[in-house]
Amino acid sequence: MAVVQNRSYCFFDTEIGPCGLLWNESFIERVQLPEKSAAEAKRRLIDKAKPCREMDLDQCPIWVKDSAERLQRFLLGTQADLSAIPIDLGQSPPFFQKVFQATRAIPSGQTRTYGELARQVGSPNAARAVGQAMGRNPWPLVIPCHRVMAAGGKMGGYSAFGGIQTKQQILAIEIASMMDWKSDFQSSAASAIEQLKKQDEQLATLIERVGPCLLRPKYGSSVFAALTEAIVYQQLHGKAAATIFGRFRALFASEEFPHPSAVLETSDDLLRGVGLSRSKILSIKDLARRIVAGDIPIMADLAKMSDQDIIKILSKVRGIGPWTAQMLLIFDLGRVDVLPDSDFGVRKGFALTFHKRNMPTPEALLKYSIRWKPYRSLAAWYLWQAVDLEKARNKGE
Repeated sequence: MAVVQNRSYCFFDTEIGPCGLLWNESFIERVQLPEKSAAEAKRRLIDKAKPCREMDLDQCPIWVKDSAERLQRFLLGTQADLSAIPIDLGQSPPFFQKVFQATRAIPSGQTRTYGELARQVGSPNAARAVGQAMGRNPWPLVIPCHRVMAAGGKMGGYSAFGGIQTKQQILAIEIASMMDWKSDFQSSAASAIEQLKKQDEQLATLIERVGPCLLRPKYGSSVFAALTEAIVYQQLHGKAAATIFGRFRALFASEEFPHPSAVLETSDDLLRGVGLSRSKILSIKDLARRIVAGDIPIMADLAKMSDQDIIKILSKVRGIGPWTAQMLLIFDLGRVDVLPDSDFGVRKGFALTFHKRNMPTPEALLKYSIRWKPYRSLAAWYLWQAVDLEKARNKGE
């Protein structure tokens, strides 16, 4: 292959960390996803591509800046046409070219297995070779190898730093961009709240006291990160749980959320040292084992399932019941009609709002909540705020 002249590279910030581009006079030669350190990301990006020069993004050619901006939008969960990023498949072996073309055609938010891609390119026995192509893909995201799964639809490996977790995160961002939550609670939040106010006068009074709803899903979370956080928060007040969760994350060198395998390798003594109880350690490690084994669907696949099916699957994990699954449904999948009927804060907020001496039973709360459909997640958020208002009032006395 002829030596390519005039190579340059740049790095730019994205939702998953600093990403890089290497380009020549006509094409993007490589897309670099975040690594453990900036030095490692740079080494990987320009390996076998020297000489080349580094440029700031604002000094790059217009078409390179456009490519970077498309990737930034994509990783923010915004619609972005990555097919407009100029790449040259001709630098890859013929079989890889077929695989890359088939991979690029997978719709956003959907997945294919190595075997399905092998059959699609006319080589049904070449699943392993498809995996090799994915591992040597120089344009991750543009050629979306994060959408390619192992046999049975299980989460396969991923060559980017963070491995499977990075793959999960990118898929979660994709599926989030396709969900209805944004239109329901960002562009149409006012109409949803007006409907709740019309359906319940006493809830309307609380809504007027609290003001606009600030509930937003945490798009891009992996299943492991979301459920680990929910486990830590079980039966704890917010500040105490946040402190323990922060200490847990600080145990691991990476700024990203720790990979399940890293947690499995961490001693129970270290985990107890950050404030986790024995039962929560057992729950988090059981969750980690199941995710490593591929027994828990990725966030993108959970997003396609019903609330009850998600609760049923997640409840197989030690220490995860309906409440923990409901937290994921509300705060990570953005489901609009979830009522955590056993939640202490929701029940307490109901008693305060409706001037009840005792908190309602979960059954009574669930029965009453019928009038809040299809926005019970919003109603629950306002009931949580009722507790905070009461705390603030007591402090002021």
